[in-house]
Amino acid sequence: MERKIYFDLLKWKKDPDKKPLLLYGNKQIGKTYTTIEFGEKEYKTIAYFNTTNNQPLLSIMQKEKTIDKIIARLSLLLGETILKEDTLIILDNVVDEGIVRTVKKFGKEKNEYHIIMITSFREKLNAFKGEELQYKAMYAMDFEEYLKAVGNTELIDFIKTSYRNNKPMPFHNIAMDYYEEYMMSGGLPESVLASIQKETDLKIRMIQEKQLECYKAQLLSMNNLIDITRANDVLNILPYQLLKPNRKFQYGLMRTGGRSKDYDTSIEFLSNNGICYKCYKISEVNPPLSKCKDPESFKLYLSDTGILYMMMHLSKIKLFADDNLKYILYENHLADTIVACGYNLYYYQSEGKAEVPFILQTRAGKIIPIEIVNKNLSKAKSLSLFMSKFNISEAIRFTEDNFSMKKGIKYVPIYAAFCLKENL
Repeated sequence: MERKIYFDLLKWKKDPDKKPLLLYGNKQIGKTYTTIEFGEKEYKTIAYFNTTNNQPLLSIMQKEKTIDKIIARLSLLLGETILKEDTLIILDNVVDEGIVRTVKKFGKEKNEYHIIMITSFREKLNAFKGEELQYKAMYAMDFEEYLKAVGNTELIDFIKTSYRNNKPMPFHNIAMDYYEEYMMSGGLPESVLASIQKETDLKIRMIQEKQLECYKAQLLSMNNLIDITRANDVLNILPYQLLKPNRKFQYGLMRTGGRSKDYDTSIEFLSNNGICYKCYKISEVNPPLSKCKDPESFKLYLSDTGILYMMMHLSKIKLFADDNLKYILYENHLADTIVACGYNLYYYQSEGKAEVPFILQTRAGKIIPIEIVNKNLSKAKSLSLFMSKFNISEAIRFTEDNFSMKKGIKYVPIYAAFCLKENL
C-alpha cells in the first residue's frame, strides 16, 4: 500500500545535506514496512538491525568511536558489506540513547552513509533531539491513502479540486460509501488490508483488538506499576468519556474521588507517545493559541478511529442508525487528521457553554474555527457566535453533504478532512 511518507523519504535521500533520519510514530502504522520497501526499491542493499535486546549491536555502538570502525563492525555483524550511498542502514525499535548518540556521529561529519532510525516512543524525542539528526513523524493511513489502497485514485483528484473551488463533488455518494468502510477499519494497515480483502467483521475486530493490546503493551515501559494500571484504565474509559454530551475528560469517571494528580503521569505518557491526543480548551483567541489553553481542561481522542469503533462495540447497522455515534467517530477522526496535518488541537468553550470543537492556527497565524454538522443540533449557533465575537471571517463546517460555500463558511464533506493540510 502506497504511503505518502514514501515521497518524504525520497526527498531525504536526494538531499545533499542529509543527516541520519529519525522516523517516529505509533506501533502498527507501517513504519518498518514502509522503510524496508523504500530500501528495497531505492537502494542496492539494506542493512537492517532490530535494536531490541541486540547486545552485539549495542556493544558496537558503545565501543567504536569512528565512522569507519562502526561501519566495519556493522558489516561483520550483518555478514555483508555496507556500501556508501547504495546501502540503507535501518535501526528499528530504537529506545537506547547510546545508539542515538553514536548515530549522531554520522550527522556531525561529512559522509555518504544513509541511516534511518525507527522508534515508537515519541516521548524519547526530547532525549534524542539534536542538530545532527533529521526527524519525520508518521501517522496512520488517512482517507487519501485509503482510496489509493482500494485503487480509486481518480476520486482523490475530484475531492481535492472540489475542496479548492468549493464546488459540489460529482461522486459524493461513492466517496461517502468508501469513507464509511474506512471509518470502521481505521487507518492501521493490517485492518485496512483486511477490509479491502472483504474479511468478516469478526476478523477485522480481532485485528483491532490485537492492535489495542499492542498499545497497552507499550505501557509496560512506564516505571510505576500504579501508573501502568491507571494508563490502562484511561484507555478503557476513553470511549465512555467521548459518549458524554460534554466530552471534557472527567477524572471522576475513572473512580470515585479521582483527581488529576492521580492520572496526570499516565495521561501524559499516552499523549506524549501519540496513543491519545489532547485537545485543550481555550476561552479566548489571542495568537499563539498555546498561551490561551487551559491545561486542566481537555478532551482525549484515540489515535485510530477503527480501534475506537471496536472499543465502542459498534456494528455497521448500529453505527449508521445513530447520528450521535457517527458524530463521535467523525470528531475523533477529525482530531486524528488535524494532528497528522501538523496542527495542535484546541477547542473553544465560552462561559455560556457555546462550543466550537476545533480551532486551528495556521503557520501564518490565521485562526480557522471548525465545526461538525450534527443533524440533532442543526440550530446550534456556537460557530457564528465565535466568528462574531473574535471577528473571524472564515470557518469550516464538516458535514455528510456535498461541498458548498455559505456566508464565509466552507462546507466540506467529512471524507475530505485530509485536505486541511492545504490550509497550512
